[in-house]
Amino acid sequence: MSVPDDDTTQSGSGLTGAEVRLRVEQGRVNRTRQVTSRPLWQIVKANVLTRFNGLLGALFIMVMLTGSYIDGLFGLALVLNSALGIGQEWYAKRKLDSLAVLHAPTAVVRRDGREVTVDTGDVVQDDLVFLATGAQVPADGPILSSDNLEVDESNLTGESDAIAKAVGDQVSSGTAVVAGSGWFRAATVGSESTAQRLSSQARVFTRAYSEVQHSTNVLLRWLTWIVIVMFPIAVLAQSRVLGWDDWRAVVLRSTGALVGLVPEGLVLLTTLAFLLAALQLTRQQALVQELPAVEGLARVDVICCDKTGTLTQGEIVYQDWTLLEGWPSDSAWAALGALAHDPRPNATAAAIGRAVPDPGQPVVRRAAFSSARKWSGVELADGSAWVLGAPEILLTGQTELLERVQDRAAQGCRVVVLGRVDGLPEPNQGLGPVQPVAWVELAEAIRPDAAETLAYFASQGVTVKVISGDNPVTVAAVARRVGLEVTEAVDARQLPDDPAQLAQVADRVTVFGRVTPGRKRDLVEALQSLGHTVAMTGDGVNDVLALKEADIGIAMGNGAQATKAVAQLVLLDSQFSHLPRVLAEGRRLIANVERVAALFVTKNVMTAVAMLSTALLGLTFPFLPRHLTLVSVLTIGIPSAVLALGANKRRYLPGFLARVLALALPAGLAAGLAVCLAFTLAWGDRAQQSTLALAVLLAINFWLLGALARPYNWWKITLLATMAGCAVLAFAIPACRDFLQLSLPRGELLLAIVLGVCGAVVVELSYRWSRRVKRHQPTGPAELIEQRRQEHRRRR
Repeated sequence: MSVPDDDTTQSGSGLTGAEVRLRVEQGRVNRTRQVTSRPLWQIVKANVLTRFNGLLGALFIMVMLTGSYIDGLFGLALVLNSALGIGQEWYAKRKLDSLAVLHAPTAVVRRDGREVTVDTGDVVQDDLVFLATGAQVPADGPILSSDNLEVDESNLTGESDAIAKAVGDQVSSGTAVVAGSGWFRAATVGSESTAQRLSSQARVFTRAYSEVQHSTNVLLRWLTWIVIVMFPIAVLAQSRVLGWDDWRAVVLRSTGALVGLVPEGLVLLTTLAFLLAALQLTRQQALVQELPAVEGLARVDVICCDKTGTLTQGEIVYQDWTLLEGWPSDSAWAALGALAHDPRPNATAAAIGRAVPDPGQPVVRRAAFSSARKWSGVELADGSAWVLGAPEILLTGQTELLERVQDRAAQGCRVVVLGRVDGLPEPNQGLGPVQPVAWVELAEAIRPDAAETLAYFASQGVTVKVISGDNPVTVAAVARRVGLEVTEAVDARQLPDDPAQLAQVADRVTVFGRVTPGRKRDLVEALQSLGHTVAMTGDGVNDVLALKEADIGIAMGNGAQATKAVAQLVLLDSQFSHLPRVLAEGRRLIANVERVAALFVTKNVMTAVAMLSTALLGLTFPFLPRHLTLVSVLTIGIPSAVLALGANKRRYLPGFLARVLALALPAGLAAGLAVCLAFTLAWGDRAQQSTLALAVLLAINFWLLGALARPYNWWKITLLATMAGCAVLAFAIPACRDFLQLSLPRGELLLAIVLGVCGAVVVELSYRWSRRVKRHQPTGPAELIEQRRQEHRRRR
């Protein structure tokens, strides 16, 4: 890089090698710990030390102590559940780590009188740092020299307009140079710099809320206490029947009952469904950092969008020009092209230059844009002189035309005026009379996918809020361009401090401007206090606090590393259009998991009923752990995994657990009583009693599975037939019977049919009743908001 010499940068030689080494030893260096997500040990801890693992792990150890390793197959669910959760989050972490390395910036510093390029982390305090167009500002400090230097501070403030920097002005880390060049002194580095201080406020890891996982955890909490209470009851009941001499049989029968109380398949299925959805989204460039986030977006009813970098591309584009009457368009257009194609253009000239071709006319003299005078100019070989600049400077004394231009600016456009002058002034002279020729309108470049994506969310009942640090008028104009209805744009500096009043304004207004990072977070919290489930999208450091507070934080792949570290979803290619797919995937996941969750909970209820009944009757528990493993695999595990992958477009409704229990409680009660009757009324030895009870349980569970698989299609019928065929083979093949310790009963076939039919009738009635419960779920806005408010209180 060619760096201009400038004696104004202190001594001009920068720090010496010895001074640099001293600052490194003292820790006055810009390097900080790069946080892309939580560390591996926290990932392992969160996925291993769970209530589910503790409960199932204790039962697994008990079975292992008996030496009956076959009956410990249920322990695989424990290992798989932890491994899948750890694997997905570690994959996401490594993906973000690689992105951080790929986009690691560098800086040009002056040391020992020479310019050297170093990693931004190797900049030390008091380094002289050169800033050129496209460079990132690595630290905080004062400007020492400026050659039309302009800095984009939207990453920190949300303000899209470039800020001109003169000698003595401060620049902050996390910003970028968009025009000109200059030198600054790195006065504040490392963790004390602006960007790092803002990022550090959001470094405490919080996990995304999942209603499915929350409901499962509620079940596990209840079942933990049930297992604690039932454990001595089960042991005493089995020992009374079997005797302590056969302690292994006592333990196996007791643990067989207790394992049936743990919904290990539901936990594993939920994790697997999340994982498969996350992998599917990753192929579509949406990286899921936490598995529950897949479900999270499906529950969102408000999306808060940052403007710059989310709805817009972070740059301005030429939109139109208006030629004043009496001026030839050819000469004016050529002059505009000559002005735009400056060797070192600012952001405005660069935007016009992309739309207006270079006329190729020789430029005799050029006056570069200056933030002090707010215009640039050229003298062409034909003797004409032209200027391009701010309306308030070039239209002095022309009130009517100035009002027309300001009206356009009030609509959110950036307007500059093209004028003709008699000649360019000397450096220390003022500009002479200006003859206005045209005005040029520029606007922020809208992401091509923004309007379509927001229209989709509107069609799905999701409200969109635009929260930006930019001028409210500008933000409102962008919002209208992407199809939002904007009746009011609020300046966040005028927002009330009272939380209740702030919540009312946040719920009513669509567009907010001049929003500070802290206020963005306050608006998210205000919406949540009303019961809304809020997603926040952003790409700048100024979005970090709001991303952290939101139920689902969504970061752009080309955004600041701090935003990607706290977000649950990262759009790797920064395409806003991926969000509808994420929403659809989340809805499919919730609806399908709810569909099959009743299978797992029914087994738990059946087990509890069977345990209590056999204990009261003085009987052994009907099943060994391997029997329940067979039931789980054929009627619950494999079918539910397949059904969970099917298409499902049902919109999210709160009340997952209530709807599951509406079917599982009566169905489980019927299955438990039928199993106990079969075990009690069957003749023969214990193996024959267990075999008859197992047959009845399989019949009832297959009917429940068939009900939940409706409406039928070819692959669902194939699934049901395959599972039923495997069940028949388990009874028919001698080797399978020996492995399962089954013995075909004689003469009780009619009894099994009667009990199976009775149980199936109760299941069918329960299914039809649960369908009525779903249809009567609250769908009005007030009812849904109240349910979401209660859900928010649980999360808090």
